[in-house]
Amino acid sequence: MGKNIHVTPHQNGWQVKRVGNSKATKITETQQEAIKYAIPIAKNEKSEVVIHGKDGRIRDKDSYGNDPSTIKDKKF
Repeated sequence: MGKNIHVTPHQNGWQVKRVGNSKATKITETQQEAIKYAIPIAKNEKSEVVIHGKDGRIRDKDSYGNDPSTIKDKKF
């Protein structure tokens, strides 16, 4: 399983950043653009997208890897 990918606030909008990286992979104007950019990466790396709110706190997580949970996400 790959490194988790975080979508977090950035001074110029929103950033997509892998755990352990010092620099953002991508900076976008909106959170939605950042999420759309992060999802294919997470699917390819079988990792998780961790979405933070404007305050920096985690507000959601979506797993695209080998999730052992039998409960499926019902938000989509």
